[in-house]
Amino acid sequence: MGFSTPDVIRAFIALPIPEAVKDEIERVQVELRRVLPEKHVRWTKREQFHLTLKFLGDVEACRVKELTEALREACSGFPALKLRAERVDCFPQPRFPRVAWVWMHDETEQLCVLQRIIESAVGSFTAQKADKKFTGHVTIARISGVKRPQIEALASLVHALTERQFGEWTANEVRFIRSELFQSGAVHSVLAAFPLS
Repeated sequence: MGFSTPDVIRAFIALPIPEAVKDEIERVQVELRRVLPEKHVRWTKREQFHLTLKFLGDVEACRVKELTEALREACSGFPALKLRAERVDCFPQPRFPRVAWVWMHDETEQLCVLQRIIESAVGSFTAQKADKKFTGHVTIARISGVKRPQIEALASLVHALTERQFGEWTANEVRFIRSELFQSGAVHSVLAAFPLS
């Protein structure tokens, strides 16, 4: 049973990632597992790989239809994006890792433009503050309590992965996704999809 109440849903807005890129991300997770102790890492599952444009948090269920229309209007006429996934990094930095992620971006900065448009469209539907600086990425691991030897091994590996390529693709839809929390982890379901032309 999910932890959310019927009058509220937990949701986010994201771009899907192709299966071939997910394959490459899973391969790099295998490499990271060699230097990170399991007990200190929560690995992102394949079905949860996505490029988040905006985390909404709790949204009133009675406003979902209105939010869906606001997103449809925001995405209307926006061009499809030529995206690239490359490079592994850590937040805030490899020497103090809390999150490991893969960078996702486009050459023309249209991804950032789309994110700002969506941020503006959903502002009145969420209590989440606007992102100060958006960086396209997929989280691949959440890290806590690692010791210096593992941190040094991770930093060395991350440095070696700065040139890693995960693939290129055309993102042609934005998804409005519900996230339900269970003891086994989050389960995501697509509430609506909005085409990019």
